[in-house]
Amino acid sequence: MKKSRLTAGVVAGLVVAGTAACSTGGGGSSDGLTFMFRGGDDEKAAYQAAIDRFTEDTGVDVEVVVSDPDNYATQLQASIAGNQVPDVFYIEQANLQAYVNEGILLDITDAVDELGVDLDNIWDYGVDSYRYDGTLQGTPEGRLYGLPKDIGPFAFGYNATMLEEAGVERPDPDVPLAWDDWLEILKEVTVDTDGDGEVDQWGTGLNVQWNLQSFVWSNGGDWTNEDRTEVTVDTPEFAEALQYFTDLTTVHGVTPNPEQAQTLDTYQRFMAGEIAFFPVGPWDMSVYNELDFEYDLMPWPVGSTGETAAWVGSLGIGVSATSDMPDEAVQLVTYLSTDEAAQETLIDANIQIPNRIDTAQEWAAEPDAQPANRQEFLDIAEDYGRAMPAAFTYGAAWYDELWVDIQPVVDGVRPADEYLAEVQPRMQALLDQSNEDAARAAEQNAQND
Repeated sequence: MKKSRLTAGVVAGLVVAGTAACSTGGGGSSDGLTFMFRGGDDEKAAYQAAIDRFTEDTGVDVEVVVSDPDNYATQLQASIAGNQVPDVFYIEQANLQAYVNEGILLDITDAVDELGVDLDNIWDYGVDSYRYDGTLQGTPEGRLYGLPKDIGPFAFGYNATMLEEAGVERPDPDVPLAWDDWLEILKEVTVDTDGDGEVDQWGTGLNVQWNLQSFVWSNGGDWTNEDRTEVTVDTPEFAEALQYFTDLTTVHGVTPNPEQAQTLDTYQRFMAGEIAFFPVGPWDMSVYNELDFEYDLMPWPVGSTGETAAWVGSLGIGVSATSDMPDEAVQLVTYLSTDEAAQETLIDANIQIPNRIDTAQEWAAEPDAQPANRQEFLDIAEDYGRAMPAAFTYGAAWYDELWVDIQPVVDGVRPADEYLAEVQPRMQALLDQSNEDAARAAEQNAQND
């Protein structure tokens, strides 16, 4: 079994705050498997219930190592650095290539096939996210180094109660609003509700780093070309989308201004019933379903293409290449990702949409579904969801560069096109370096094999 090899690229910035309580040796022990993941109380309870059933069915004991989301990456890296890699663990899309090239992740392609797992009944995006052919990640031709823990379609939501009280018709669940039409609704619901002269209800309130993607894509722009070698942010389509986004605050005033957002962030304001339109991920359902108003889902508003777009994320579950129980570890991964009973446990906790397509379709069609238009999550997963720009590149420094000096644009003191023309060369240099690092790591891994 190939031992993991750590280079500076993998352990850079590692803060070892203590090694997680994982199995000794190369990962795995005669006593059973270790499974390391992150999550809140709902997710911990759901996974423990699923794993208890796995143990009952297979006789394989599983030691669960849980981290809070903020500390998970540090704990996992500490485990890797100390050669205490858990048998099974969560993997971020953006880390997959490095973990494969460093010999940390096991190729599970053949083992999954031997188990007879019906991958055609799992979302393509989820499965392909953990495929890697040595050059490109996310392609159907790549070898499989994990299975999806989940996929996270980032949908757009609205306060249905607020719109009804304002006399605004509910958005069509299938036909997206054009930017101009959406803006008119935003203006209509941005009001001073208590008559004190200060606006206290807004149309929307979006974060540029997490919400710009849909605007750019629906306007025909993108971050890179198809093979992820050229940064393409310096186009008229991209600039128009960014300018429209910032004008919502600086020109039209339909979002809380920076001072108001600092007093209470827009996520909290949406939950308080002060914002009409706001993004909704599957992970929000357990909280949003308890709100004092009705909310629902709709397609993201669209720019010049007339076609809505949204990003879809994913977490994966992988197997350590140094596990002493690789067969059982793969069995656990496939159980958590694809087993119908395990999926029901996670769905009931309202923390994700089903990985199984047939189960997801039944889930979306439930007569008492909350939100009612759950189908929007499935439409994103199946039809128009896209990976975040840096999800399948070897590092995200090139992508992160866009946000470093973007605040003057967001504040309306610098034109979007001017900033994008300036930042593109810096992003390109970082992407070039990323691709060079990926090629070098792949070559080194091939030599070590």
